[in-house]
Amino acid sequence: MSLAACALWPTVQAQEDGLPAPVLRSSPALGETISPDVRPELPVFVEGDRISGRSELETLIEGDATLRRGDTLIRAERIEYDQAEDLARARGDVRINRAGDVFEGPQLEMHVDAFEGFFTEPTYRLRSTEGYGQASRIDFLGPDRALVRQGTYTTCEREPGSSWPLGWLLTADRLYIDNESETGLALGATVRFLGVPLLPIPVLSFPLTDKRKSGVLTPTLAVNNRSGVELTVPYYWDIAPNRDATFSPTLMSRRGLQLSGEFRYLEPLYSGTTGLSYLPGDNLRGRDRWAYNVRHAQVLPAGVGLSLNLNRVSDDDYWRDFTRSPAIASLTPRLLASDAVLSWGRGNFAAHARTLRWQTLQDVTAPIVPPYDRLPQLQGRYTNLELLGGFSSYVEADYTRFSAEPALTRQPNGERAYVMAQFARPWQAPGWFVIPRVQLHATQYQFDAPLANGLTSAERSVPTFSLDTGLLFDRQVSLFGRPLVQTLEPRAFYAYTPFREQNYLPNYDSGQHDFNFATIFTENPYVGHDRIADTNLLTLGLTSRLQDVATGGELARFGLAQRLRYEDQRVTLGGAPPIADRFSDILLGASVNWSPTWASEATVQYNPRTDRSERATIGARYNPGPFRTVSAAYRTQRLLSEQVDLAWQWPLQDLWAGRGNGNGRWYSVGRLNFSLKDRELVDTIVGVEYDGCCWVGRLVFERLQTGSAGPNKRLLFQIELLGLSRVGTNAVTLLRDNIPRYQLLRSLPGTPRSRFTEYD
Repeated sequence: MSLAACALWPTVQAQEDGLPAPVLRSSPALGETISPDVRPELPVFVEGDRISGRSELETLIEGDATLRRGDTLIRAERIEYDQAEDLARARGDVRINRAGDVFEGPQLEMHVDAFEGFFTEPTYRLRSTEGYGQASRIDFLGPDRALVRQGTYTTCEREPGSSWPLGWLLTADRLYIDNESETGLALGATVRFLGVPLLPIPVLSFPLTDKRKSGVLTPTLAVNNRSGVELTVPYYWDIAPNRDATFSPTLMSRRGLQLSGEFRYLEPLYSGTTGLSYLPGDNLRGRDRWAYNVRHAQVLPAGVGLSLNLNRVSDDDYWRDFTRSPAIASLTPRLLASDAVLSWGRGNFAAHARTLRWQTLQDVTAPIVPPYDRLPQLQGRYTNLELLGGFSSYVEADYTRFSAEPALTRQPNGERAYVMAQFARPWQAPGWFVIPRVQLHATQYQFDAPLANGLTSAERSVPTFSLDTGLLFDRQVSLFGRPLVQTLEPRAFYAYTPFREQNYLPNYDSGQHDFNFATIFTENPYVGHDRIADTNLLTLGLTSRLQDVATGGELARFGLAQRLRYEDQRVTLGGAPPIADRFSDILLGASVNWSPTWASEATVQYNPRTDRSERATIGARYNPGPFRTVSAAYRTQRLLSEQVDLAWQWPLQDLWAGRGNGNGRWYSVGRLNFSLKDRELVDTIVGVEYDGCCWVGRLVFERLQTGSAGPNKRLLFQIELLGLSRVGTNAVTLLRDNIPRYQLLRSLPGTPRSRFTEYD
């Protein structure tokens, strides 16, 4: 009978006898931890060549002696065990394993259950960090604490026969190991890197796991072409399990002392972060510099939600001088939004009230028109996808007050209220779909100053009809010996919107949709609500996919689409002439992911009238294994830009396997953005990483273009002593944000290994 059949036999037999099936219960015998209530009741097991003594008093084990109690094991040539005191004395090749922490030496005296005593001249290895060392003596202060006297500590392993010094080694007069708080504290410490002693450290605290703890973090050092040498000494405050704060004073050789901090909190009904930065009397700018950012989300009574996103800086040059400031963590660093939203929803209804104010950081050499503040915006929505007869409906009503500087926008501020109602009746089946849709946009304006035609108010109502249809065909094919499903998916989308004169109206929030496969099948070519374009057009598209039969995964996709216009489009943006082209540009797209190693994608906007492409994006990624990734992209927009983007992480030796790949390996990392039109590098990140097995070194150069004033340049250098600390400037965030699929060479295990991995 097989093992599986044996396991099922009691259940089958019980069912035949009409009895309830037996239920398996968990046993504490192999628990990761042993309860303090259970530990005193655990028996003591002894084993050896010769055992003698008096029952319940003392026991003497000689010759390959072993004493085991719970998760504690003692091996030695000779063990004396006093049962009354629960005291063990061991001599000769003593080895003790306590829940995976291993200590070895010549002599041990310890109370077994309390785990209190001492070990002379031991070596030790800790399960949580895989770190090890040696000492003149270790005092065990309880189940989770120990004091190492005149000891060493490292996570580096020396290869057999190697005479090279360890990557890093910590020596200390006293070294406290606290497994309960998962930290280590070294007094009178010195850190040696590759055998060279660094500065002596009177007190050094380091983590035994990745658990948070209060204390001074490793100082960071960077070189910036504008701010000079930057030295940051951060302090982390672990306030509570759901709150913490980081204070980061930074001394800049050219600017002065910048004080920064971040506070984070997480509660059942609210969470958020607050960041502040203040630089009094910037030596380069001659004024105080500051920035703040606030993120807050909260659930209020009655199902109301509150969201805050507040960002402000002191001056227009802040984005250029402090490119990595948390307050400038925006895709548009010159536009900082302060946004507050109250939202509510119940069933098919939803509503929100919003205030949005922008800070526009102007550059006199490249001014930009600021977006409009919304003070306030009130919006309500109703959605019902299950109306009688299969109809669906959507209704949206909005009131917004738009404010900006009229001298910059060249149009008056005002108020806008609109209602947009939409009804649709989808018909669909596995091989086809037909979706007719009717929309009505009704808008009313009130202006603070007369328009050019003298109007102080305006109204507009625009109906829209659309019909979206598609078919799906598929067949079984074989390509390169691989069974596949090929689909053919034709689609036709018709939209009609009659002309309503709108070009005289101010434009508060409308813009041109990007021309791509997602927007070509939409009724309105504009985003926003100030322009509803008149349309009478048909969009035709065709998509074909290749799918793996076994997994259903998409291996390749090919598509094309084009618009056919029956009437000129007279509603335009920015005073542009009417659009008279009967045929739009053709969109061509393809993506191929034939194997996990390779991935590629391309989109081309082709103009058949000029027989050339207007815009194209071609990208590919090669990822043959861990720590090996190359991404390349080519982007061009005719007469405007042409760029090549290359990002990579790649070993400089021919090495293919393993996490971290072993000792002594060099890696190249970087990202280059090159403008073919200007024949220059726009943004540059280039660096090297070294995997020293128990330490990682990084040297990264960054050049970031920040406008006509010239680029920002930084040199980042970091040494990461795994299991101890980091020295230098952390470049990991920079590499992760810019290199697709970037991987850390080494890291501590996310969770400690099980005690049974070191079980004796």
